Amino acid sequence: MRATYERAWRDLPEDPEPWRWRERRALLLAEARPGERVLDLGCGAGRFVAALDDAGCTPVGVELASAALERARRVVPGADLRLVEPDGPLPLGHGELDLVWCSEVLEHVPDALGLLQEARRVLCPGGRLLLTVPGHGRVRRVAIAAARFDAHFDPLGQHVRFFTRRSLARTLEAAGFEVVRLGSLGSSIVAHARRA
Repeated sequence: MRATYERAWRDLPEDPEPWRWRERRALLLAEARPGERVLDLGCGAGRFVAALDDAGCTPVGVELASAALERARRVVPGADLRLVEPDGPLPLGHGELDLVWCSEVLEHVPDALGLLQEARRVLCPGGRLLLTVPGHGRVRRVAIAAARFDAHFDPLGQHVRFFTRRSLARTLEAAGFEVVRLGSLGSSIVAHARRA
């Protein structure tokens, strides 16, 4: 899996603007509080790490691709950025964080439940998870089935998981989270959860 994302990051622009950057940054900064230790899980080129740092948080970024971390180090010099080993735990201790931000990442992970359990492990008691994934509501599912099924569910594509609100809530609860609320941001599902 790492090799796939190393190749993908080599082909991207030097500092790619994240998808729905302004809206997602606003969502994150509305949840993060100054002084909190916040994990950007799948930090990419580091834009959200930089936004958290500017907001007075203590951010930590983790990423599977070293090519992404190289870019993040240029975007946020001196930031706490860590490489996660394939199939390894998050490179953090138990209960170190107040908030985990996992945005547009979970759908790329073969073991979504395992990643969420790791996110729970690194959160302090009562710690929070703010997560976004592409949504697959009824209308979108019908449109995909009618026009783009093979392309959308391509087994060689980067998305390996697809969520509805219900399936995301069940997965979060199975990982030991209390779902506080589910919402949307454009076509994405937004989950606010707390370590149970």
